[in-house]
Amino acid sequence: MLIDIVIAVIVLLAIFIFISIKILPEYERGVMFTLGRMTGVKGPGLFFVVPVVQKMIKVDMRVAVMDVPAQEVISRDNVSVQVNAVVYFRVIEANKAIVEVENFYAAISQLSQTTLRSVLGQHELDDMLAEREKLNSHIQEILDRQTDAWGIKVANVEIKQVELDESMTRAIARQAEAERSRRAKIINAEGELQAAENLRNAARELSAEPQAMQLRYLQTLLDMGSNENATIVFPLPMDLIEPLLKAAKRHTDGD
Repeated sequence: MLIDIVIAVIVLLAIFIFISIKILPEYERGVMFTLGRMTGVKGPGLFFVVPVVQKMIKVDMRVAVMDVPAQEVISRDNVSVQVNAVVYFRVIEANKAIVEVENFYAAISQLSQTTLRSVLGQHELDDMLAEREKLNSHIQEILDRQTDAWGIKVANVEIKQVELDESMTRAIARQAEAERSRRAKIINAEGELQAAENLRNAARELSAEPQAMQLRYLQTLLDMGSNENATIVFPLPMDLIEPLLKAAKRHTDGD
């Protein structure tokens, strides 16, 4: 009888020890509660948890990725868009993540959705499309500041997609086309201005030397005559025929 009792005690003790042994990997921590009071953080590795008296809650310390559902946002210029994002965060202090907030994952999800709508609602549509990195940093700073009391570090926030309705997409396309047309006209006008300036400088240089004008005239004729099928009709400059007219007049006066 005594032997049976000893064996039973040994079996119960072995079961008690087996239940008490806990092993946590490197990326997990265990928040310990003894008789309802938080008594510290255990792990990683091997440790003991006294059944009934102590309770352990595991916390994953790795970086977690949370997908923020698409949110209906009205921008400052009254444009309705659908925006979704992704949030990267990790638990820094496991005890605060368990004690200070009931469900930190759900809390961060709701906080991210609210902050996303609030921040983007203060900006115009052009800012959402062109300054996404600035908006990401702004949202990340707000989330990190508010989750600091929960022992959580928000590492990064990325706005994944900004969806517009079909009418707004067509309006943006028309605006972009008009902008390209405006730039083309400006470039064309600047080219005409530069060409006029160069022609004026060339005319000033040629007017200083009459022979230069004649050489330029002959060079133009040479360029036009390079095409064998071309028929060229051109007036003779007065500078070329004036000496002939004077010689003819002197010959007539001599007779």
